[in-house]
Amino acid sequence: MENEFLDNTSLISYSNNIYEKTDFTAISEIKLTENKGVIKWVNTYGIHYQEAYKKVIYQNKLDDFLIKLLSDEEHPNKVILLDDLLFVTTRVLITESQKSDSEQMIFIVSSDFLWSIQEKSGDYFNWIRERLEGNKGIVRKKKADYLLFLLLESIVDNYQDTYEENAELSADKLNSTHIKPTPEFTSLVEKRKQELFNFKKATLSLRDTITKLEKMEIDGFEVKYFSELKEQTTNLISNIDFELQELESKINLIFSIQGHRLNEVMKTLTILSVIFIPLTFLAGIYGMNFENIPELKFKYSYFILLAAMVIITLISVWYFKRKKWF
Repeated sequence: MENEFLDNTSLISYSNNIYEKTDFTAISEIKLTENKGVIKWVNTYGIHYQEAYKKVIYQNKLDDFLIKLLSDEEHPNKVILLDDLLFVTTRVLITESQKSDSEQMIFIVSSDFLWSIQEKSGDYFNWIRERLEGNKGIVRKKKADYLLFLLLESIVDNYQDTYEENAELSADKLNSTHIKPTPEFTSLVEKRKQELFNFKKATLSLRDTITKLEKMEIDGFEVKYFSELKEQTTNLISNIDFELQELESKINLIFSIQGHRLNEVMKTLTILSVIFIPLTFLAGIYGMNFENIPELKFKYSYFILLAAMVIITLISVWYFKRKKWF
């Protein structure tokens, strides 16, 4: 288990003039609190290495309450202030998955190091690693609080990009000019609504974490970075809500079209019924088996009855046309 932990753990050390990437061969090599002036970013894939976490915490003399926090593999959103440390955890939507899947992300942050623990392998942080390695931007001039900002920003940007990409695809499939009251179209609308609900839930979760970070007061930790992230998540939630309202309008329009078609069918059937009621009445009268019906003995009774039926039909149709019932 220890070897597996080491295989899934790496370190990037950096400052304005230093960049070094390290893989570990022993837990004793993981030293977070040494070399002041150098920022360390330790990243671990996997949240189930409890014994390894305990050793790292003890040998670096971190707040031992972290052991209790890391022993819980399922966290709600938390931002906890410890001894010169922040413990941050949130659930992040996995946008590459076709299923509604998510993973737990944990960040342990001080002014000189950041330890990110991710439930599953793979992330959206390669662009940050490239900026650190190439000394692009101001990231190597800043402390670990700015690195935490970039990591959270990367998650927000991934949400935004994925949402916009899916929104374009959805706009093509669910164009208002192509609305059809069919089970297939309704199924597409409901599927898109479920995707948006998952996105909104994940974004609300992330915004909640960012809001808590914004209110933290800790020496050497700049909270001003997180105001921008809060605004980005708020805008994304607004866009999601707007699209949800549009989809709800399309569902209502589908029901309206179906209701209109049903009304047209019922109107047609009613008109036909009204036309045929007097004809059926006449046919019923002269279909009775009585011998004393005088018209039965008359030579032209059949033709007179047909003519009467035609006249009644024409009068009914004329009346309905005049009333603009069809």
